[in-house]
Amino acid sequence: MSASSIPRRIRCLNKTQKLSVAGVSAVAVAALSLSLVPAHAETPAEPQTEPQAASAAPVAFSLAPSAPQARTIQASIIEQHSTAEKLVQAADAAKAKLAAAAKAKAEAAAKAKAEAAAKAKAEAAKRSSQATTRSVARTPVYANNLDGWISEALAIMKAKGIPGSYDGLHRNIMRESTGNPNAINGWDINAQNGTPSCGLLQVIQPTFNAYHVPGTSMNIYDPVANITAAANYAADRYGSIDNVNSAY
Repeated sequence: MSASSIPRRIRCLNKTQKLSVAGVSAVAVAALSLSLVPAHAETPAEPQTEPQAASAAPVAFSLAPSAPQARTIQASIIEQHSTAEKLVQAADAAKAKLAAAAKAKAEAAAKAKAEAAAKAKAEAAKRSSQATTRSVARTPVYANNLDGWISEALAIMKAKGIPGSYDGLHRNIMRESTGNPNAINGWDINAQNGTPSCGLLQVIQPTFNAYHVPGTSMNIYDPVANITAAANYAADRYGSIDNVNSAY
């Protein structure tokens, strides 16, 4: 729109109207100035009686924060930094707690495993001891007399496959030595030849040596060794000691 098209009455303001517009502008600037004045600014002792002309100098606005605002921002930054440090510390504490829990769990598992192994070992030792005790209990204890000697000799003969019975052994022992394990025949032909008959079943040394049963004593006067050697000889010559009814 050209300037010529503006109504003349708008373009041509009279002096009174121009003063009114200037006054309104001055009031607005004054209001703005009052809003920028700090709250603690002192009020003039006496109001001005004459209106002051509004300063034409432009109002300067600063984007820099004031001291209170700077302190507030600094406090906020410090608080945020402190909060971040606390979060890091909390995370480290949680991590350490998890590590401690894992270590405790591993140690508990190792302890339980060691205890289980020790218990199993103790139980195995107990079973072995019980088995040994049962084995010892099953091992017969023979009396140190004629009955005990014959019974022990029969057990060995059975294990070695040598035939004979309690009656056959007892009968021949009583005839040969009357049950004396140290009996010696010093008058028969064997004695005359220098090899007297000895022991319960009157065995000469060469026969004892030839028919000695392994696991028994090498002493010809040992009751069990003498019986088993004589029974072994009788089995070879007569089929069994039970078949012997006289000197053999």
